[in-house]
Amino acid sequence: ATIMVITHHGGECIKITFGDVTLAFNPISKQSKLPVVKFGSDVAFISMNHPDFNGTDQVALGNKQPFLVTGPGEYEVGSVTARGFGVATIYDKKPRFATIYQVRLEEMNIVFLGPISSPDIDPKILGELGDIDILFVPIGGGDVLEVPQASKLGVKLEAKLIIPVHYDATALKAFLKEEGADGLKPVDKLTLKKKDVILMEGEIAVLGG
Repeated sequence: ATIMVITHHGGECIKITFGDVTLAFNPISKQSKLPVVKFGSDVAFISMNHPDFNGTDQVALGNKQPFLVTGPGEYEVGSVTARGFGVATIYDKKPRFATIYQVRLEEMNIVFLGPISSPDIDPKILGELGDIDILFVPIGGGDVLEVPQASKLGVKLEAKLIIPVHYDATALKAFLKEEGADGLKPVDKLTLKKKDVILMEGEIAVLGG
């Protein structure tokens, strides 16, 4: 089975490599106040057209010029199949749309919630997500989910592995406490196979970055 490697690059920026395919989620642009990212990707998923998430130039490097996925719909790019579901939210004090992405890589079902501010996701969307192997959930409060909401949503979605994004140190500490995972140490990267994930039941992993 193919090995998946996941790294976190600040904000909501996640890089997943799967065999020779690299995916970028919500790369941070040069216009953002967050530290900018730079790596090559084959597919870039943008949840919202905002500098914190739309740095498509930052994930193009050499021969890795990404196919851009920037909203709702169904996508097939090589071995990657994805679906985007649009939700209304508020970010940076303005009403906007965010896209929740579901990405399938071989047997792995990954759900990337993006910068959502309400845990009340349309049941129709929830019904489409299926059995979630890996869930990326924002936990920072303010413009995105507060810790208790994020935690409850993780339980409701029955994800096998939950990876928090979009947080500061305070939110992370609160989230780990809420999850009963106080002593959990961040790791630089996660290396996973389907057989590892299948045994998990709502485990939490924190990625440094």
